[in-house]
Amino acid sequence: MTPQEATAPRTGSTRTAEAVARRAAGHSLEGPFYTDPDFYDLDLAAVFARQWIFVAVDAELPEPGDRTTVDIGPYALLLVRDDQGDLRAFHNVCRHRGARLLDGDGGTTGNLVCGYHKWTYRTDGSLLHAPSQPDGFDRGRYGLKPVHVRSVGGLVFVCLAAQPPADFPEVAARIEPYLLPHGLRRAKVAARTDLVEEGNWKLVMENNRECYHCDGHPELLRTFFPTYGYTEENLPARLRPAHERRLRAEAEVHATYERLGLPYALIEELDDRVTGFRIQRAALDLAGESFTPDGRAACRRLLGDLPTPRLGHLALHLQPNSWFHVLGDHAITFSVLPLAPDRTLLRTTWLVHPQAEEGVDYDPGTLMSVWTATNAQDARLVARAQRGVAGPAYEPGPYAPSEYQVEAFCSWYIARLRAELHREEPHP
Repeated sequence: MTPQEATAPRTGSTRTAEAVARRAAGHSLEGPFYTDPDFYDLDLAAVFARQWIFVAVDAELPEPGDRTTVDIGPYALLLVRDDQGDLRAFHNVCRHRGARLLDGDGGTTGNLVCGYHKWTYRTDGSLLHAPSQPDGFDRGRYGLKPVHVRSVGGLVFVCLAAQPPADFPEVAARIEPYLLPHGLRRAKVAARTDLVEEGNWKLVMENNRECYHCDGHPELLRTFFPTYGYTEENLPARLRPAHERRLRAEAEVHATYERLGLPYALIEELDDRVTGFRIQRAALDLAGESFTPDGRAACRRLLGDLPTPRLGHLALHLQPNSWFHVLGDHAITFSVLPLAPDRTLLRTTWLVHPQAEEGVDYDPGTLMSVWTATNAQDARLVARAQRGVAGPAYEPGPYAPSEYQVEAFCSWYIARLRAELHREEPHP
């Protein structure tokens, strides 16, 4: 089977096209981008039905038969590890009469059995059994509809399009050397949370791309330097002490990276390619080991075969819906999935060494505390922004220099909408 393109609704209108065309660089988007159902439908068609979308980690499906489900807008998907140990992704829709094939987040199965009329599929998606069909029924015509799926260093992405972005293999090849030393494919899931934020998915992403608001994250700022996004030229005087600490910490941790052969240089191509991304290893404050109140490791067993926990954090951001923090002792993944024009699911997953024991090697409360608090704080800010952009007095405002990654995200996003609207133009 070859992956088939999802049947996306045709979208676009004169009003949306005009708003896309007049977007002012360096300024926030107009209100309808965050509130209008037409823009939400356009986002689903132009972004979520065409790009590689981060949805899971290998650790959720470690053995043959393991499966999980995920929804991307209206698209219900099923991920399964087949009998040969390969990842597969399918539309989670029975080929009989369209019932949802499987419910629930995870589990293990021998075959995939529809709970309605018991049509049964192998883990490779082929139809094994269809009760009470007439002679001559061709099972080969009714396998599950496949979706492109790929694991990159233990991170699982799917693409609904018939032809995925051509640059993704190149991006994967560039980021995998950063990820592989942490052994995420062999890690285990220590915890996962789902948080529904009362805001448009773009507001969730934009909020994550800047530290202009980071004084609202006291737990995170114990170890995360608040100078993120600033340069020597635009650094406020109040951040100078933190900047000096960061320079000292970076000199030390860079020497460690060099000694261990860990790549750490910044690669930042956020808006000049279809698969925009940013990756870099960076120092943490205090003990420099993890996101904890004192900066010390939250898990005694280190990821991969790393010899020291004092590695700062590997920060990875991928357009359109994900960011990651990979440390010496654990990793955190974040997936942003749209639910409605003003509602978004943020799924956060914590990974630890496969042999780490809860209560012995790590305490879940300590492991999760910083990002649980930070996510909740961000959710309140996103909801506040959503209420504001929905009001008649809102108009786009200018980004500060430290918000350059927000501008890069919006620039990348507008390019995706323009490409989609161009595809929808009638041809003579």
